[in-house]
Amino acid sequence: MLPSMPSFKTFIRAALPVALAIGLSACATNSFKADVSRFAVPLPAPAGQTFAVVAEDPKMAGGLEFATYANAVATELAELGYTRAASPESADMLVRFDYRVDTGRERVRTSPGAAGFGPWGPWGGWGGWGGWGGGWGFGFNDPFLGGPDVRSYTVYTSGVDVKIDRRVDGQRLFEGKAEAVSRSNRLPRLVPNLVDALFTDFPGNSGETVRITIRDDEKTVRPAN
Repeated sequence: MLPSMPSFKTFIRAALPVALAIGLSACATNSFKADVSRFAVPLPAPAGQTFAVVAEDPKMAGGLEFATYANAVATELAELGYTRAASPESADMLVRFDYRVDTGRERVRTSPGAAGFGPWGPWGGWGGWGGWGGGWGFGFNDPFLGGPDVRSYTVYTSGVDVKIDRRVDGQRLFEGKAEAVSRSNRLPRLVPNLVDALFTDFPGNSGETVRITIRDDEKTVRPAN
């Protein structure tokens, strides 16, 4: 007598803990990737020079949202050894800052069927972990019907720009931008990560564009003063 095949429910019960373990492992190692471009003249070593972060777009000036994100830039510069000025008029350097996120675009991903459970097999099951800004997506691909597992999702392009000018004569000292593609459009999560990437190994090699990978550890921005 042939051994009986395990029921579908038994199969699901056995496979679900494995799928969840894989998802939790992915969550624990989430990372954020950004393309960073920087241009700079030889900057003087930090020796207490003062700076003020100002809005590149005048419409953002004075806004609480801008002030909150500007604090992330100010924190990075202070950690490098620069000092935040009391006002832009008294600063040695003006740091012009801008941020953005687009309206998103659709992507379609097709996974071929294969034996097994999860994103590798025809059972479909749990969707892949959607990066730091995504999440679980549930889909089912009936093995008896055949065909690939097709998923559609939205991705967003976000970015920050930083320009540093010497206030006394307006000389441009630094230009940098960081851009990322993710499944999140939430600026309070995106901006701190982008700023972190931009200031990694600051000021970098002038004229070089590099992919910076940082740990996404649920950064939060400090409230505006």
